[in-house]
Amino acid sequence: MQCRFCTTPLTNVFIDLFNSPASNSYLTAEELNEPETFYPLKVYTCPECFLVQVDEYKKSDAIFDSNYAYFSSYSTSWLAHAKAYVEKMIGRFAFDANSQVIEIASNDGYLLQYFKQKGVPVLGIEPTANTAKVALEKGIKSVVDFFGVRLAKELVAKGIKADLLLGNNVLAHVPDILDFVGGMKYILADKGVITMEFPHLMKLVDENQFDTIYHEHFSYLSFYTVQQIFESQGLEMFDVEEVSTHGGSLRIYAKHKADASKAIAGNVAALLEKEAGKGMKTMAYYEGFTKKALKVKIDLISFLIEQKRAGKKVAAYGAAAKGNTLLNYCGIKSDLIDYVVDANPHKQDKFLPASHIPVLSEAHLKKDQPDFVIILPWNLKAEITKQLAYISDWGGKFLVPIPEVEVL
Repeated sequence: MQCRFCTTPLTNVFIDLFNSPASNSYLTAEELNEPETFYPLKVYTCPECFLVQVDEYKKSDAIFDSNYAYFSSYSTSWLAHAKAYVEKMIGRFAFDANSQVIEIASNDGYLLQYFKQKGVPVLGIEPTANTAKVALEKGIKSVVDFFGVRLAKELVAKGIKADLLLGNNVLAHVPDILDFVGGMKYILADKGVITMEFPHLMKLVDENQFDTIYHEHFSYLSFYTVQQIFESQGLEMFDVEEVSTHGGSLRIYAKHKADASKAIAGNVAALLEKEAGKGMKTMAYYEGFTKKALKVKIDLISFLIEQKRAGKKVAAYGAAAKGNTLLNYCGIKSDLIDYVVDANPHKQDKFLPASHIPVLSEAHLKKDQPDFVIILPWNLKAEITKQLAYISDWGGKFLVPIPEVEVL
């Protein structure tokens, strides 16, 4: 196996989370009796460019198909984040009725709806037909396809170029990152702006976020590595922000290298220096990560066995991909966690992959009154503890598993 950016041979294993099904493959009752396909989930660090990456065992078109179950609009905090972003972009760059905003991985229109409300022309690019259908119902024009150089050329041939080209949590999801960034270069207007948000590798390592590793995420990104990838395609970073979403993400701002209309903010050099200070350009930084993940595994299994012996009821909240990584790495099944509750009706009455824990509606939680609720999407801890604050009425408690197992 070689690095998907610089082609250096990969031999340094960052972490091995063992074989598991794709983390978005929720099962129906009928499918429980069928064999499941398991894929390796082994992550490597490139010693040359420090791109952390999984081998592409599970093809992206098999992951992001018409059965894709993630709809962005079911998270109120994510909608608020999207709305604030739109306000900020219009305020900073003065996008208006004469601008063209294009979002890659536009999902169900969760973000573009706010540009549309402001009278800014929008186009969504989304490979999953079921989420794109919801966006179309909101009046958001959407192209159902994977983004790359091919699609960029097709759209440019129709006279479409982006004044703002954005993508939230998509850069890590593409197997051919060079084709993806090359496509962005092609479709970006001469004075256009690119913004991309993605989980920051520094946060993943420092805060033990191993459960954010799954088959949909082909790459785990530092600012240093992303800057190199963009530069290889003729694009230049002119600003960067550290944002709190998904346990700590980066929002990068990029432009054509030839575009002299935008000054390079001091944040760019400052973050590169911060990463270097952490040791992110040395292999030593990436060693020892497995040991931290193993501690969570042992602590969580021990906690669940202790509660089972004491006759306590344990449920979970949030049938998220990160939860599936955690449960499957720990080998936890429905004998230790009774069920998981999720607000997304597309996941309800199905079963989690491998663990076969049933996904139920919140009404079941209120009726069952479990002693503990494990928050699997811990990045939404504030939103979920507020939403489910009523569990304290019967003495229920919350538990978060990352960065370490903690009863709140």
